[in-house]
Parts: sequence; C-alpha cells; structure tokens
Amino acid sequence: MITLTRLDQRVIVLNADLIKMIEATPDTIVSLINGDSVIVRESVDEVVERATNYQRQIRGFQVV
Repeated sequence: MITLTRLDQRVIVLNADLIKMIEATPDTIVSLINGDSVIVRESVDEVVERATNYQRQIRGFQVV
C-alpha cells in the first residue's frame, strides 16, 4: 500500500498492486486495473518510486 495525496489535499492509501498505468497530463493520473483512475499531487516519478519501494518491501528485496 502506498500513500498518495489527491488534488484537494486528501490523503489516500492505494494498493500498488492494482496500478495499471501512470501518466502526466500535466496532473498525475493513476489508472487501476479495475478501470478506476485517481488524480494525485505527486509526480509520476514519485508514484513509481513509492510503488517500487512497496514491492521491494513485501518481496524482501534490498537495494545495495
């Protein structure tokens, strides 16, 4: 699960396993595999970094 911020400053927790696509239009839109989309304040790079870190944590990988 990753924490993100909607445009109205509400904090949400998103299951990173459900992310299908992330795009900048210029707002960052996170599209989920169920067809839902969320617009967030974080950049595409920030969302990717958080999702990657989450995956590393749950799978036990460490960056050396």
